[in-house]
Amino acid sequence: MGRMTHVLTALAWPYANGPRHIGHVAGFGVPADVFARYMRMRGHDVLMVSGTDEHGTPILVQADSEGLKPAEAAAKYNRIIVEDLDALGLSYDLFTRTTTGNHYKTVQELFSTLYGNGYILQQKTLGAISPSTGRTLPDRYIEGTCPHCGFDSARGDQCDNCGRQLDPTDLIDPKSRINGETPKFVEEDHFFLDLPAFADALNAWLDTRTGWRTNVVRFTKNLLDDLQPRPISRDLDWGVPIPLDGWADRRDKRLYVWFDAVIGYLSATIEWARRSGDPDAWQRWWRDPEAVSYYFMGKDNIVFHSEIWPAMLLGANGEGAKGGEPGGLGRLNLPTEVVSSEFLTMEGRQFSSSRRVVIYVRDFLERYSPDALRYYICAAGPENQDSDFTWAEFLRRNNDELVAGWGNLVNRSIAMAAKNFGAVPEPGELERVDRDLLEATRASFDAVGDLIGQNKVRAAIGEAMKTVAAANKYLADTAPWKMKEDPKRQGTVLFTVLQAVSDLKTVMSPFLPHSSQKVHELLGGEGVFAPMPRIEEVADLDEGGATDGPYPILTGDYSDVPKWESVPLVPGTPLDKPVPVFAKLDPSIVDEEIERLNS
Repeated sequence: MGRMTHVLTALAWPYANGPRHIGHVAGFGVPADVFARYMRMRGHDVLMVSGTDEHGTPILVQADSEGLKPAEAAAKYNRIIVEDLDALGLSYDLFTRTTTGNHYKTVQELFSTLYGNGYILQQKTLGAISPSTGRTLPDRYIEGTCPHCGFDSARGDQCDNCGRQLDPTDLIDPKSRINGETPKFVEEDHFFLDLPAFADALNAWLDTRTGWRTNVVRFTKNLLDDLQPRPISRDLDWGVPIPLDGWADRRDKRLYVWFDAVIGYLSATIEWARRSGDPDAWQRWWRDPEAVSYYFMGKDNIVFHSEIWPAMLLGANGEGAKGGEPGGLGRLNLPTEVVSSEFLTMEGRQFSSSRRVVIYVRDFLERYSPDALRYYICAAGPENQDSDFTWAEFLRRNNDELVAGWGNLVNRSIAMAAKNFGAVPEPGELERVDRDLLEATRASFDAVGDLIGQNKVRAAIGEAMKTVAAANKYLADTAPWKMKEDPKRQGTVLFTVLQAVSDLKTVMSPFLPHSSQKVHELLGGEGVFAPMPRIEEVADLDEGGATDGPYPILTGDYSDVPKWESVPLVPGTPLDKPVPVFAKLDPSIVDEEIERLNS
C-alpha cells in the first residue's frame, strides 16, 4: 500500500448480553486499533467499524435473568460496552448496533439478493428446543461429544478440536450450556445458506490470499472438505424479520443472529456514510477494487469470517456455482485478510463470567491506566498462540518496561533539559554517537511500521522498546548531568535524546495513544496529537428496527493525525518540569487482585 488506499478495519461485534472482559478486547479491540491508527498515519483513508451484536437467545436469557425486555437488556449493555471501548481509546469511525433500522434494511437486502440468486434453500430440519422454556437453543449454546474426534466440549456448530462443522443433532450426549438440560429436537421449516455451492469459489479465493496467519488458512481449508448447508433462520421473536411473503409478519421466525451480525460490517459502513452527509461514501470501501479490508476477531469466530461471510458475499455478487447477478448494493469486496487472535486466559484459567474468573474492562480501567492494559495486550497478548494474563506479569510489564523504560526516558530527558535550559536546547555539531541514536530512531519507523502492517503487533512493540532501550543506553553512556562545565555539549546531548523521545512518541502512538498525547504536550506540543473517539447520542435513521429512543455511538474525527515520520524538534520550545507519564504500581496489587478474583 504505497499510495493512499481505502482501508476497512472491521472488528468483531461484541455481544450485548453483559460487559466485555479484557480477553475480548485482547482478541478484537486493541490489535485492530493499533493497525487502524498506524494506517491513518501512513496516509490511508481508514474506516473502522463495528457495534454491539444484540439479537438471539443469549439476549433473551440475560433479559429474563434481570427482569428486562430484550430491547432493554441490549440497550443497557450497548451503553456499557460503548463507554468501555471509549475509555480504552479504540478509534472507531462508527460503533453502532444491530438493532437499527438501517441494519435491518441492509440484512434484508442481502438476504433477498442471495435468495434471488438461488443460494438460500428452504427445508425441514430438526431444531433444538429448551424443554423448560420452549425457546430455540442456539447451536453454540449446545455442547456434547464430537462424533468425529471424541472431543467432549464440542459445540453445536463446530468442534474446536478437529474443526469439523457440526449440527446439534450430530453431538453425542448434547446438553444445553444455559441450564444443562438435554435439548428436545423438533422438526421445523427453516432457511439455509447453500454453502456447498461455494466450495470451488471459496477454494479459488483462498488460494489468492497471502500473508494470512497459518491458523486461519489451515482451519478454513479444513472446513472446505465438509461443507454443509448452514441454517440462517430460527424460531424466535427477537431478531431481523425474514423478508419474504408469508414470513415477514410471522412473530415466531427470525433470521439467525450469526447471519445478521456479519452483515453488520456492511450496514455499519452504510450508516457511517449516511451520518457523514455523503450516503454513497460507503462504496469507496466496499466496491472500489483497490480498497482493502481487514477483519479482527478471536479464533472462535474464524469460520464466520473466512468461510461464511465470504460465501455470502460471493453469492450476493453472483459468483458461486449457481451464478446470479449482484443486487441493489452492487458487487461487494471480499475480505483482504482475516486477522484472528488466539485466546487469553487468566491466571491459568479460562475466562468465565459465570464462574467469576474474569476482569471486566470497566473494572480494570477504574484501577489502572488504559495504556497499561493496551501495552500488556500488545506485548504479551494472544497473537499467534494462547497466552495467560497474570497479575504478576502485568505488574512486571508496567513497572519494569513502561515505567522504568519508556517513562523513565521521557521524564529524565525532559526534566534535565527543563532544569538546565528551560527549553529544547540548541544543538552543536553532532558526534557519531548522537547520529547513531537518531539513525536508530528514524529506522524504527520502517521497522515498526512494517510489522504493524503485517499485524505482528508483539514484534512491532518489541522493536519499539528496543529503540527505547538504545535511547536509555545513550543517556547513560553520555551522562549529560556531568556536563555542567560544557553546556554546549550538554545541550547537544539533551537535544539528541529529546529528538529521540519525539520520534518515539510517534512510533508509540498506535500502541499507547493516551501517553503519546502526554509526551507531545511535555515536549511543548499543542493541540491533539493522538485523536480519541467520542460518544454521541443519536436517533435511529430509519423506522423498523428495535431501538427505543436515543442511543450512544462511538465516532471521532481522525483526519488530522501526525505523519508516520520523524519531525525535527524546534530549539527554544519552552519545557516545564514533567509529571510522570506512567504510574509505578505497588507489588501488593498482585495479592489484592488475586484475592479479589478468588473471592
